[in-house]
Amino acid sequence: MAQHDGFHEEEALGKAYDARLMRRLWGYIGPHKRTVWISLGLLPLVQGIEIFQPLIVKYGIDHNLSQGRMQGLVWVALAFAGSLVAHGIFQYLYLYVMNLTGQRAMRDLRLEIFGHVQRLPSRFFTQNPLGRVMTRMTNDIENLNEMFSSGLVALVGDFVKMIGIVAIMVSVNLELSLVTFSIVPVLVGLAWVFRMRVRDAFREIRVKIARINAYLQESLSGMKIVQLFAREDRNMEDFRAINAEYRDANLRSIRYDALLFSVVEAAGRLAIALVIWYGAGLVYAHLHGGKAPGGAVAGITIGTLYVFIDWIGKFFEPIRDLSAKYSIMQSAMASCERVFELLDEQPERQDAPDASRLDRVRGEIEFRGVSFAYNEGDEILHDVSFRVAPGEKVAIVGHTGAGKTTVIKLLSRLYEPARGEIRLDGVDIRRLRARDLRRHVAVVLQDVFIFSGDVDYNIRLGDDAIPEERGREAARHVNADRFIRRMPGGYHEGIREGGGNLSAGQRQLLSFARALAHDPPILVLDEATSSVDTDTELLIRDAVRKLMRGRSAIVIAHRLSTIRDVDRIIVLHKGRVREEGTHAELMARRGIYFKLYELQYRDQEPLVDLAPAPGPGAGGGGR
Repeated sequence: MAQHDGFHEEEALGKAYDARLMRRLWGYIGPHKRTVWISLGLLPLVQGIEIFQPLIVKYGIDHNLSQGRMQGLVWVALAFAGSLVAHGIFQYLYLYVMNLTGQRAMRDLRLEIFGHVQRLPSRFFTQNPLGRVMTRMTNDIENLNEMFSSGLVALVGDFVKMIGIVAIMVSVNLELSLVTFSIVPVLVGLAWVFRMRVRDAFREIRVKIARINAYLQESLSGMKIVQLFAREDRNMEDFRAINAEYRDANLRSIRYDALLFSVVEAAGRLAIALVIWYGAGLVYAHLHGGKAPGGAVAGITIGTLYVFIDWIGKFFEPIRDLSAKYSIMQSAMASCERVFELLDEQPERQDAPDASRLDRVRGEIEFRGVSFAYNEGDEILHDVSFRVAPGEKVAIVGHTGAGKTTVIKLLSRLYEPARGEIRLDGVDIRRLRARDLRRHVAVVLQDVFIFSGDVDYNIRLGDDAIPEERGREAARHVNADRFIRRMPGGYHEGIREGGGNLSAGQRQLLSFARALAHDPPILVLDEATSSVDTDTELLIRDAVRKLMRGRSAIVIAHRLSTIRDVDRIIVLHKGRVREEGTHAELMARRGIYFKLYELQYRDQEPLVDLAPAPGPGAGGGGR
């Protein structure tokens, strides 16, 4: 379904020019309007020199070559060379300044998008594929940048040049101008038909490339499964078919592009032929004083005929490039719309204007009648209430889907409860600043995320307020120092993306060191050790005990050893708190916990005997 939605989104190309989007995009150009005005001031110079260059040659033909004054051609050649140099300089400055404006605007847009995405709620990231969000922040921004460098800039320049050519041709000779532009209405009709055809072809190209990207992302992400089940040949066949569809879509676009190019080229040649035919009579009339075709009395010089032929080439050149510019503009408008859709996403609920600062925390946590649903009408938690005293360790157990992880997300304010309230030290957490709350609550998830960088960065997360020695002490305390010192670079050993050069147990120990280095008064732990070996599990269990010592802790418990180390156990069943008490009390009731113990924990009994004895204070104690 996600792929289907993505393809449908790619089909929605929109217009090649959307005034509403351009007005909004101008908001990012406006702060750099000084360079915009400079580039607009350079544009007439660039196009003016190009248009007036043929007049230099005309002068040489009419006043030197035709009159036999050969010595004057040297000055004509020098003037023409000077115009080429001036044109090159002004064109360089124009393109540089205009692209500089675009780059600065895109830099500002990237910064705004990144800052905005960091404030989006967790719900957004669970509902939108990260690949699509990345495309908005990279490819779509690059499309907008291309519009400034090759699309919009070129279109503005071409428009100015074409208007200038028309104006000067009419001022030089109206008759010859009318002959030249007699075929323009036919070209306008062909361009309109082409616009509709190329739009369909371009839409198909985007759909096909979206499918290629989706298939490649899925295949590369699941490469281990592909290789284990020997699906390489089948995947190759599937990709060959998708790739062929993309090739065919591009060929259709190329066909239209080649057709437009050839038609415009033929039209330009035809216009030149008409000008030569009609203009030859005018030249003859000028030279011999006779009548030109159509009864014209006044003739034209050979130089005038030359400049018209030159201007015709310059007039039809931008029309030949119409397909490329149209594709760039249409792609940019589609990207612009998607970028602004991302910026229009509602950010995470802002702190209340009178939100309280949170400087010191005792660690009392209370859920009061909390209900929550990810999707309307499908509640995950129903009227959940419990209390964690300062320094108390509480385990939450329950079957998959009972709502255990949701409790963690609500406590961290990644989501807001639909009903009820969550209190920290007697204050509703919605009345606290989110940054302060999260600074005092360390969450260690089951799925540990490791950043690219070195070991030290992943422990301190680049926070200079945490001394380097404190990070290393935290690693020693949770048994992570053992494997870190075995690495060639120690704490400065580079870590690949996602912690690819670390085992699951090492990543988990590193996350414990990270939590301890930040020294939070409250610990929330999704504790899972099912994917590690026995020796590593013993290290992790010991690290968990040390990490919980002297802190209020809520643990989603997966191991019996953790359950026995806590002060109290809360049993969640179908989103409700059904039982609460110590391990012995719950076992004596022979209720849900007893059945869960029989199914999930009983087989762990032999392993518990191998565990080191809890240290002082491991089972509780206040701050």
